[in-house]
Amino acid sequence: MDRIWGQASAELERVVGTDSYSTWIAPLKLTRIEDGTALIASPTRFLSDWVARHFSSDILSVLERVGSPVQRLAFETVAQQQAERPAAPAVQRSANPSRAAIRGEDELTAPLDSRFTFDNFVVGKPNELAHAAARRVAEGGAVTFNPLFLYGGVGLGKTHLMHAIARDIQIRQPESRVLYLSAEQFMYRFVQALRDRSIMDFKEMFRTVSVLMVDDVQFIAGKDSTQEEFFHTFNALVDQGKQIVISADRAPGEIKDLEERIKSRLSCGLIVDLHPTDYELRLSILQSKTEQFRATQRDLVMAPGVLEFLAHRITSNVRVLEGALQRLFAFASLMGREISLDMTQECLTDILRSSDRKVSIEEIQRKVAEHYNIRLSDMIGPKRVRTVARPRQIAMYLSKQMTSRSLPEIGRRFGGRDHTTIMHGVKKIEELRGTDRSIAEDLDMLRRLLEA
Repeated sequence: MDRIWGQASAELERVVGTDSYSTWIAPLKLTRIEDGTALIASPTRFLSDWVARHFSSDILSVLERVGSPVQRLAFETVAQQQAERPAAPAVQRSANPSRAAIRGEDELTAPLDSRFTFDNFVVGKPNELAHAAARRVAEGGAVTFNPLFLYGGVGLGKTHLMHAIARDIQIRQPESRVLYLSAEQFMYRFVQALRDRSIMDFKEMFRTVSVLMVDDVQFIAGKDSTQEEFFHTFNALVDQGKQIVISADRAPGEIKDLEERIKSRLSCGLIVDLHPTDYELRLSILQSKTEQFRATQRDLVMAPGVLEFLAHRITSNVRVLEGALQRLFAFASLMGREISLDMTQECLTDILRSSDRKVSIEEIQRKVAEHYNIRLSDMIGPKRVRTVARPRQIAMYLSKQMTSRSLPEIGRRFGGRDHTTIMHGVKKIEELRGTDRSIAEDLDMLRRLLEA
């Protein structure tokens, strides 16, 4: 079963995405297959129900592809599996069994990943402030900033720090009630409470915790009723002096369709941007992961320069970087070969190809803002003065030329602008490039910096 589930898990991560996989699929375990049914162990009933609703077809399809076709899935809640995890439950159970059953506290929290600790979080210049702030919150006691708002692109360490904070608080303050969940889970439980007419139990459950941690808060944008409840929950906890930690893929002011009063509240605390990794941080992460692997596979042989090559070529995010290294380890172990540069290029052809000239819109905006000495918030904001508008158009032009993003997507990254605005900006720079030598030189230099 372990071999089958291992193959299926690797395929599921590719199918559903790394975020959904780590949150919903990773805690599961295939225990047996009989009479066309795959029996899957899950730490909570809530997790079982969610996976059954959203990922059943994916799991069935993947199991068939790995040679174990089944017609249906069955889930069982295995308390022992949860007990074996290093972390304590993220929300303490109520002393009143009937109340706990009504509120479902033991099933509400998202499972914590034992790999995500402060000890194995590699710190570098792009994430040192976020790491320091997260450590400070995890230590407990009076904190001068509330909430702590962490934001950044995919695979930069937001979720890692969130899990590390929750785990550390549980160890330091076992009596604390720490609630960690995604914004999607918050919305799901709120809707469920409305349907079951148990909204008062929902309010009590969320407003009596010691620490509330909500991941990917951008997903409640546009959901009016959920935003209303989130706002009141936020205020109630802050008024009680309870700590709140929030993460998102962008700063509060840049989340479209998020209510202004929520943006204002979120901006009252400490907002920390996890910047894209630099070469030094990527190399440190690779070295750390390699040492961890050597501890269990002492016969690993790696040629000089391999880690430096990976740190230089794979710049998209840490998850892709770690995935590439894990693939190399697996290939070398299975084939009994040294990890050389030639083998690395052969084994990682697809990843290296997709990483070539892969530039994010956020990186383009940051480089252009630095070059023209303007604030990043002004580039995304409404200002139309020439000193801001022209760099903004240059960033729009480079985003169109150097990424595969659509015009509407680029518009969303530039403060929710319409795609016709992006078209106008791109056309204007195309015209100026042929007539204004200074603009042409700036574009060439910025392109070289972004491709470096």
